Amino acid sequence: MPTLDHENALRASGFRVVAGVDEAGRGPLAGPVCVAAVILPDDFTHPVLNDSKQLSGAKRDRLYDEITNDARIRWHCVSVAAGEIDRVNILQATWQGMRRAALALDPRPDAVLIDGRPVKQFPLHQVALVKGDSLSYSIAAASIIAKVTRDRIMAAMAGEHPEYGFDIHKGYPTPAHLAALKTHGPCPHHRRSFAPVAQLELDLA
Repeated sequence: MPTLDHENALRASGFRVVAGVDEAGRGPLAGPVCVAAVILPDDFTHPVLNDSKQLSGAKRDRLYDEITNDARIRWHCVSVAAGEIDRVNILQATWQGMRRAALALDPRPDAVLIDGRPVKQFPLHQVALVKGDSLSYSIAAASIIAKVTRDRIMAAMAGEHPEYGFDIHKGYPTPAHLAALKTHGPCPHHRRSFAPVAQLELDLA
């Protein structure tokens, strides 16, 4: 279960404001990658907050509402659309989203805890934690906000393009999604730099 141990270690080193950063949606063939940054109170604790992948959709929704409506918690979430992902690649788009989310926080963090590997050219002091969403409350909270935000965007996209089933698979390359792509071709929200979509466009050319 997550704790504030990593946040507290940074504070003990002199970093007053510490944020957690996480993303959702690096792997799908469609939709944005969403990145959230969260600053929690120094005394924060929670009985069920965990890595968003370990929780049901209903629990994630409840936690999202709880976190985003708590006046003591500072948070920001950004979405990097498919077009930008195609222009710069998914890794660079994710890193750019992380920079934007962290710098948009008020107060601006002195340091951030990032889920996964270090981010190049990050403008703040960073500590990268592999599986950080199961270790740090701040990263876990960010993972909830990023995941729920992205799921809601994909549900809205399903209303625009019901033939793909975005509300079910969230843009991931499931057999149903690949079959819909083959039948209908890509829509404006598909990532054309991703192999299955790129190959399909070559086949249709």
